[in-house]
Amino acid sequence: MIIASGIAAASYETLKVDVTNEVLTLTINRPKALNALSRQVISDLRDAVSQLRNSLGKKTPDGTVDWSIRGLIITGAGDKSFVAGGDITEMSAMTADEVRQYAGQAQELTSWLEELPVPVIAAVNGFALGGGSEMALACDMIFAAEDAWFGQPEVALGLIPGFGGTVRLQKVVGPQLAADLIYSGRRINAEEAKTIGLASRVYESDSELLAGTHKYFESVRAQSPIAVATAKRTVREVAHLSISEGLKAELDAFTTCFTTDDMREGTSAFVEKRKPTFTGK
Repeated sequence: MIIASGIAAASYETLKVDVTNEVLTLTINRPKALNALSRQVISDLRDAVSQLRNSLGKKTPDGTVDWSIRGLIITGAGDKSFVAGGDITEMSAMTADEVRQYAGQAQELTSWLEELPVPVIAAVNGFALGGGSEMALACDMIFAAEDAWFGQPEVALGLIPGFGGTVRLQKVVGPQLAADLIYSGRRINAEEAKTIGLASRVYESDSELLAGTHKYFESVRAQSPIAVATAKRTVREVAHLSISEGLKAELDAFTTCFTTDDMREGTSAFVEKRKPTFTGK
């Protein structure tokens, strides 16, 4: 089954699902709880993202490759919050073993987002605190509305970030600024988040945020899906390497592109001055 039709028909307790122009939007739908990451939210997100992992870029029974989803948007319902953090009410009653499982599943989910072969954008409206900031950090890019607020306030609860914040935040903003934010628990607004490189774009309103995110994906959809997937994988891989090791990894990935049908189609279309028709193979 093509993943777009399957996931569009899915029904989740805590998620709203929409597929428009080959872009999947997963809206965390707990506005009364400021979209906090309960165990059910994590379970629903894991199910949806695992479907993408198991299908996108894979051959279908008729021999084609499933690129029916070209991008993923994660956002929050309501006008107050993207994700206000983990569900503190649930967490306060957990044992150490239970919280290890809860946080472990959340960490695995963030790794799955990084590994998807399509771009993932966090469309941040309102609060992105604690686990919400960590969920956004696992996405390829963060687009924010002007009313967005980011922070890692866990120390005020006697905790530290547990969904990847100590790892990913310093990779984005640097060790000193990450330490500043984590140790103090202070919040920063959307403009400061953009200034320090945490958010890549800021929009005036929630509606402009979603429209702008879809507009971005129009440019992605015009490209070779397998080239975008290779670029995403390579960018992620070389981030952890030295320059010399990174150049080798890039060369390997660049050379692999020359074995694809899309490379032949793209270069032929350029020479022939026509629009390419990519198949994702």
